[in-house]
Amino acid sequence: MRQRVLSKTQGSWLGRFRAGMRNAFALEGPHGPLTAEDHELLGRLARAIVVRRMAMPALLLLSSVRPLNSLGSQAMVFLRPFLTPLFKPADYDRVAAVLDRREGLGALAEAVEAAEALHREGPR
Repeated sequence: MRQRVLSKTQGSWLGRFRAGMRNAFALEGPHGPLTAEDHELLGRLARAIVVRRMAMPALLLLSSVRPLNSLGSQAMVFLRPFLTPLFKPADYDRVAAVLDRREGLGALAEAVEAAEALHREGPR
């Protein structure tokens, strides 16, 4: 009888552990995929980066801080009073929220690369 009680305890612990591990290495965040509005906002930001000829430094920065994306978005929250003259406050908050997500930095890097390619193809 004592063995049966131990196996139930182990089973419930193991079940909780398995349920936790199922989502531990998930590639998608809990927020779902980025919306069309998120992509449009990242596209506008990418075009602003390319116009200022900062595409390569931005891509290097995005590649190097990818493991720390949550920390970077928190830095954006800290720097908000200094950077809001450059952005609308609502857009700034939205960018910080998008970059807090796991797929946000990759989407911004892709948008910068696409904007750079369009800028190179366009008339000078």
